[in-house]
Amino acid sequence: MKRIIQTIGLVFGGVFGAQVRDWMNAGMLWNDSAYGSLQQSGSYYMNVGIGAICGLVAASVLAAPLMRWMQYAADRVSAAPTGELLSGAGGLMVGLAFSALLYPAASGLPGAGAIVPIVLTLFCGYSGMRIGLSKRTELTESLASLAQTRAKSSLASEDSSYEEHKILDTSVIIDGRIADICKTGFIEGTLVIPEFVLEELQHIADSSDLLKRNRGRRGLDILNKIQKELDVRVLIYEGEMEEGEVDSKLVKLAKALHGKVVTNDFNLNKVCELQGVSVLNINDLANAVKPVVLPGEEIVVQVIKDGKEHGQGVAYLDDGTMIVVEGGRDYIGSTMEVLVTSVLQTSAGRMIFAKPKLLEKAL
Repeated sequence: MKRIIQTIGLVFGGVFGAQVRDWMNAGMLWNDSAYGSLQQSGSYYMNVGIGAICGLVAASVLAAPLMRWMQYAADRVSAAPTGELLSGAGGLMVGLAFSALLYPAASGLPGAGAIVPIVLTLFCGYSGMRIGLSKRTELTESLASLAQTRAKSSLASEDSSYEEHKILDTSVIIDGRIADICKTGFIEGTLVIPEFVLEELQHIADSSDLLKRNRGRRGLDILNKIQKELDVRVLIYEGEMEEGEVDSKLVKLAKALHGKVVTNDFNLNKVCELQGVSVLNINDLANAVKPVVLPGEEIVVQVIKDGKEHGQGVAYLDDGTMIVVEGGRDYIGSTMEVLVTSVLQTSAGRMIFAKPKLLEKAL
């Protein structure tokens, strides 16, 4: 670096020496022929040599301070945040472009006006850099928003329909029925598994509680089965999301991808409905394919345990639907014919209320 500075000083000193000689000649009002011959004379080259030597000496003296200043400037630039550097550089470029537009008007000024373009360039460049730094926050937010929009557009363009993104939550993965549904071909499009859902599954699988640990490992096994054994597209979403609960992140991701949340969580189902996010509830699907039981029908069930209210008995259909039998406590352990009185259907499941058709135990 020192040799480079000395070389620059040598060159500029020689040029300056030649210019000094030109100024002296012009001041003496010599004619063109005399001036031309003088340029080729030894005096001309002596001035160039003296100027070069002076420039070399000046550069050698100033080399150390210049190198320290350059190192200090490099350290300051390296320590500055990337956003600050980008905003400052952008403002500087705009300022220099503005000075370039004004250069034709300022370059023709006579006399001392010759330095106006230099001053204008320095002023516009510095002003642009200061304005860019003052707008750093706004520029950073704009660039981040643009990058996020492009990322969303890129992800959405992978599939022809935004609604084809099916975002799985933790509960539906642990439940396991999603694998059977995918196997039947009823789920179309791309299954999106967010990275924060995988982290939650891993946390559950590493729990000290045996039940939670088994549930977490089951969920990971289900994902492995879906990804390797089933003919379905799976996308692991690794994008950054704002801090918050897993359910809120799922809702925000569904809005960003214009996708649907696949869940069997009753509360998440309600939150999605309130925020206008499409939901595919596995429990709703299971209830939809259950055999239809209407009030007034007669079915045969086996009462297996007490109900919550006095005198009630509880039975179950083959698909797991619970039947509350009024007065069925006396028939626990018996198979009997009951008459359906009402059916309660919710996203959490279906419950059937019935009463014994006969007062005696069925054989």
